[in-house]
Amino acid sequence: MNYTDIQYEIKQGIGYITLYGPKKLNLLTRESIAHLAQILSTCREDKHCRAVILTGSGEKAFSAGANIDIFSETGQEAVKAIDWSVYGQEAFGILRKLGKPSIAAVNGLALGGGFEIALSCTFRLASQNAKLGLTEITLGFLPGWGGTQLLTRLVGKTAAMELILSGDIIDAETAYRLGIVSEVVPRENLISRCETLVNRIIKNSAIAVKNGMEAVEYAADLSLNQGLLLESKLAGISCATEESKERVTAFLEKRAGK
Repeated sequence: MNYTDIQYEIKQGIGYITLYGPKKLNLLTRESIAHLAQILSTCREDKHCRAVILTGSGEKAFSAGANIDIFSETGQEAVKAIDWSVYGQEAFGILRKLGKPSIAAVNGLALGGGFEIALSCTFRLASQNAKLGLTEITLGFLPGWGGTQLLTRLVGKTAAMELILSGDIIDAETAYRLGIVSEVVPRENLISRCETLVNRIIKNSAIAVKNGMEAVEYAADLSLNQGLLLESKLAGISCATEESKERVTAFLEKRAGK
């Protein structure tokens, strides 16, 4: 499935999504966001797709965010801006509810909405030349595609407040220190490192991985007792699958599972 602004292919259980438009730093438009949502929906339903790696084309950018032309087109009216915010939130929300691990391979600039896509992924790995920032405030508005909420949950209130209110752009090492990215690697090794992480995960039960992601996702929003109850239910569901039963039997019999 390919569009002029996004390319997609699946290989060995991994869906590779590439934001395309290197001459314009892979800027996001209404059309490209719709295409991304369609591709992600396909990944979610495709049993052959066990995980997603999302990156940008070219050598300069993951994505420099939304095409600012959209704001002049809408006349910067509050109602239209709210609609635009919800539009992106719903599309990126598919990433957070994919039920499969997703990795943002941040290969350059990830600014504004580009950074918010990365924040919506399960993991983020960055190349050494990556730069990240929620720069919307420098134009007089705020991150509207999940940035204020996702970054705060990831790095805490103080660090998120500083990044969001300053609009600062940080380098990959700073993003690693803050816990935004889990690894910084040379650009030429970025995709292979993402594949290594993905393959460590998808060798496990798809249902157990999905349930594990759900348990962790809700951990910050539930009380301890509620979280433990959710954990017990998801653990029970995972344990009762035929795949889990076969894996346990294979382990006890000291043979490879089917």
